[in-house]
Amino acid sequence: MTLPTEMTLVEITEPGGPEVLQPQRVPLPVAGDGEVLIRVHAAGINRPDALQRAGEYPMKPGMNPIPGLEVAGEVVALGTGVTAFVVGDRVCALTNGGGYAEYCAVPAGQALPIPEGLDWVQAAAIPETFFTVWANLFGLGGASKGQRALIHGGTSGIGTTALMLCREFGIQAFATAGSTDKCAAIRELGAEAINYREQDFASVIAEKTNGQGVNAILDIMGGSYLNANVNALAMDGRLVMLGFLGGAKANDVDLLAIMAKRAVITGSLLRARSAAEKAAIADQLREHVWPALAGGRCLPIIDKVYALTDAAQAHAHMEAGDHIGKIVLKVD
Repeated sequence: MTLPTEMTLVEITEPGGPEVLQPQRVPLPVAGDGEVLIRVHAAGINRPDALQRAGEYPMKPGMNPIPGLEVAGEVVALGTGVTAFVVGDRVCALTNGGGYAEYCAVPAGQALPIPEGLDWVQAAAIPETFFTVWANLFGLGGASKGQRALIHGGTSGIGTTALMLCREFGIQAFATAGSTDKCAAIRELGAEAINYREQDFASVIAEKTNGQGVNAILDIMGGSYLNANVNALAMDGRLVMLGFLGGAKANDVDLLAIMAKRAVITGSLLRARSAAEKAAIADQLREHVWPALAGGRCLPIIDKVYALTDAAQAHAHMEAGDHIGKIVLKVD
């Protein structure tokens, strides 16, 4: 296959607002050992991209400075040692950065075949959120059939994914949102909606569960929600933190409440996990979740699609907070 020597990507020219995302022409990446080179047809937008753009995401040495954590496209080249794919395969993949581009090199263990019936945009909306929810709600959070879970930000990409997987695996779900329309969307996904602007979520959960609480909480707020989250937990419940929109530090933490419930408070950054850890999550998704996607269930909800070169507009739309589901860049 003959490949071009250059491609268009979107880079962060300096830390700042959406306007710092600018298209550039650069040489094509090369598939390294154990990697596949993907011709990107679509790339998902995620909140960590915006944090990185603003200079607020912890970037370790060697991390790809180009944003974009998930892509869907066609394998066009194989690195040394790759046997799981062949040139021409349709894949979606969790990247290590670099997804806002026409081509992206990705460890083969982080790529998965696109389930039958999904288009490029749908497929690009899967990896980051499904990897995140599976590793955190079902992994660290231990959520399982017959349990109860609380999902904060229930209409975000992470939120809608979590609610669909809760419904798929028999978990009673509650979710917070800040508008009537978003609460309606949550109910359509089979969950109990809580409007955080009008209701105290811990009180609602206490009422709805006869004081038993939820077994797992997926939280994007951080410090401002910590005590209320603990109040909403069941005995031996697990609070898994994915973000800190409400602050990265918590004051006046009720340690007695944590001890009394034997609560576990944890969290993780997906990008900081090793290639082996990400590959293991991919294997679990292929076994447990891919059959649902192939059956037309748990399909990602797409809010809006932008052109690759309109990434700045896509970020502005995400940060306005009005979206329901995923925002995707279409590359061709």
